Amino acid sequence: MMISSPAMAAIDVYEFDSTDQEQTFQELTATLRCPKCQNNNIADSNATLAQDMRHKTYELLQQGKSKQDVVDYMIARYGNFVTYDPPVMASTLILWLGPLLFIVIGFTVLVVRSRKSSAKAASNEELASDEQARLKALLSEMGQSATDQQTAKTNQDGKVK
Repeated sequence: MMISSPAMAAIDVYEFDSTDQEQTFQELTATLRCPKCQNNNIADSNATLAQDMRHKTYELLQQGKSKQDVVDYMIARYGNFVTYDPPVMASTLILWLGPLLFIVIGFTVLVVRSRKSSAKAASNEELASDEQARLKALLSEMGQSATDQQTAKTNQDGKVK
């Protein structure tokens, strides 16, 4: 019996006093975001919360409230999240400046790292020339000491080994 019963779906039917009021309702439900669905407007959402918001929008319009009054009511009740364009405030400043700040910090890090790499490469070249000079000095000392040792051995035995 349960299997053969038709699906029970609720369809919101609203009667408006004028087409202007209906148009305002359509605009409001298309511009208010469902807090539960997050990226759906309340016109497209099937969530219970969206249905409640649509019904409250209808009630407020029937009471003669303006479009801005309805939006202000929804913001007061559900927060700035219900609008797709939150206002610039101290609490939402990070949303507005965050992407720009992220780009500036990333660019700064890249510039600093590239400058450090070039400075490190230059210092490596300087170290390499210092090391080369020291190596030549050590080799010349070793060459002299090897020659000195050979001379000392030749002098002792009279023979070159």
